[in-house]
Amino acid sequence: MNVMLAGYQAVSILRGGPATQIRKTAAYLASAGVDVHLFDPWAAWDRGKCDLFHLFSAGIGTYHLAREVHALDVPLVVSPIMYSRHEAAFVRGSLKATRMMQKIGPGVWSDYALAADICSWAGKVLPNTRAEADLITGGLGVPEWKISVVPNGVEARFGQGDPSMFKKRYGLERFILNVGHIGHARKNVLGLVRALSTIDYPSVIIGRIIKGDYGDACVREAAKHRHILLIDGLEHGSEMLASAYAACDVFALPSQFETPGIAALEAGLAGAKVVITRFGGTKEYFGDMAVYVDPASTGSIRDGILRALASPRDNRLREHIRKNFLWEHVAARTAAAYRELLDAPAR
Repeated sequence: MNVMLAGYQAVSILRGGPATQIRKTAAYLASAGVDVHLFDPWAAWDRGKCDLFHLFSAGIGTYHLAREVHALDVPLVVSPIMYSRHEAAFVRGSLKATRMMQKIGPGVWSDYALAADICSWAGKVLPNTRAEADLITGGLGVPEWKISVVPNGVEARFGQGDPSMFKKRYGLERFILNVGHIGHARKNVLGLVRALSTIDYPSVIIGRIIKGDYGDACVREAAKHRHILLIDGLEHGSEMLASAYAACDVFALPSQFETPGIAALEAGLAGAKVVITRFGGTKEYFGDMAVYVDPASTGSIRDGILRALASPRDNRLREHIRKNFLWEHVAARTAAAYRELLDAPAR
């Protein structure tokens, strides 16, 4: 089976979860015996070397690529990486309004319409959570038979980090940690900093600082508080990042939503107590083994972190992640979805 993987053009610039998802899916599929290639837009296209095309993200950044792959009659799998705080009925109504306007004249687009088109061209759609799947079926009208829920994954190495490395470099241990982009409003880093400002406890935020109004505000607010340390990005493959997870006590990810937040899986595997947004299917991954907060409420974030700080450690979450969400498991489920599509009779 020859499989080609692709994402939106800026994925290597933005890095973050989608870039990790693509690269780790490719690596672990290859380890499982699948012949995997990352799509190169500058290489000559050879249909004979592609049995199946797997596209990550369903939106404006992948629309034209998906359309052309579909036109070539290449079996297409899509991991939509799509979520909305709106209910399925709202999505469905917005999509209906866009379709009506498209009948009046060309040039009318919406995020929902782009995602619906891409998913309609796919033979299999692989959301990361059941909550995402319900939004796709109920909001975008994608039939249930196309859906296979494939979770996000985590590398086993994050369960083996050496906490002494981070302690030696930064002089900290048993702190509150956040890992992610500092500059995208969805990650709610400003809300987190405001909550942390009311907690007299060492705190570390690791992430690429993105210049702009929001990122600059995060930096200014954090600078007011001596107990909050901002670290401008650590490479995902670095031992120092694994060490930070192992050294922290509580990992906080109060984003507007997550599906479910690869960083939270990494921290949980390292043994951290997890405080996370209640939106985006996070409960499907963390069950009753995390503290859930309302990202819109500084008080909720603060109270959730304090509850986690006061709670004892146990290994339930760590073992749950190890048994269910290592990339080896994710790759096996992804390969099974590929085989299901390639072996299915034409509809």
